[in-house]
Amino acid sequence: MNKKSKPFLQNKIFGHFIAGVFFVAVGFFFYSAAANMNYIWKWTSVPKYFVYDETITIKSPATGKLFEKNGAFFIQQEKNLVKLENLDDSFKFDYKIDEKIYEGDFIAKKTVIKAGPVLNGLYVTIKVSLFAAILAVIIGVIISSMKLSSYIFLRDIASVYITVIRGTPLLVQIFLFYFIVANIFGLERFTAGVLSLGVFFGAYMAEVLRGAIQSIDKGQIEAAKSLGINMFDTMRHIVMPQAIKRALPTIVGEFIALVKDSSLISVISITDLTKVGKEIVANTFSPFETWIVIALLYLTITSTLSFIGHKIEKRLKAKGGLS
Repeated sequence: MNKKSKPFLQNKIFGHFIAGVFFVAVGFFFYSAAANMNYIWKWTSVPKYFVYDETITIKSPATGKLFEKNGAFFIQQEKNLVKLENLDDSFKFDYKIDEKIYEGDFIAKKTVIKAGPVLNGLYVTIKVSLFAAILAVIIGVIISSMKLSSYIFLRDIASVYITVIRGTPLLVQIFLFYFIVANIFGLERFTAGVLSLGVFFGAYMAEVLRGAIQSIDKGQIEAAKSLGINMFDTMRHIVMPQAIKRALPTIVGEFIALVKDSSLISVISITDLTKVGKEIVANTFSPFETWIVIALLYLTITSTLSFIGHKIEKRLKAKGGLS
């Protein structure tokens, strides 16, 4: 029998084409709306905030002749040599060897490429997110274990922690950590930001892991006990590999949410991507271009996490577990 042809609207190429037309139309709509607002697009104002050229100059600390010995440069005076720090052959010299130089003269200069505020903000965002994610996983493992414990007081502590953290806004918790916890213990604002994110997402991670662990058939735990395997090894080698495999998509989703919500730490003056975006807008008056670029950078991070998560998930499916 001949295969029944798919309806035209379900054709893959046609579907991609229609989707492409839709996104082009949306982009054109916003561009036209901006044009009607008499908005002047200034895309050239954003790239300089990624990298920029800095000119480094070396001034003469004394009067004398330029002198070179074993790759080092000096100002030769009548009785002594004054070494020129941080000066090497990579500089472009304005004076020749043995030429007289007066104190305060510019001897040499060079142009170096340096990371701009956007790349520095991107680094801070990734750094905060990484440390907060590690903390969230650690807290999640501990709290989920407490939640599943046979000891009532441990379950109560875990339940109250999860209820309080999940029941209050992250922004409020950031302020609490910054103005109260950080002041009490003398913490830096970066540490306060990491702790607030880690503690917040640790509660969600705990519930994800608890649900995944409880989804494992109890018969496997009982079988491990009958074989003389202690609870720690049972959780490590039998339960957790299966639980993590089942929870992986949700865990990746929490990491993605953590990266996005890390933008809130800009309210305590941590110079992440969002704060850099605010500063660029204040300097260039280019909100559309700036926030589009910032959004694309966040999208790049989250898309990379999603891609890695899918790869790990496929590998686990192929192997049937973590090992």
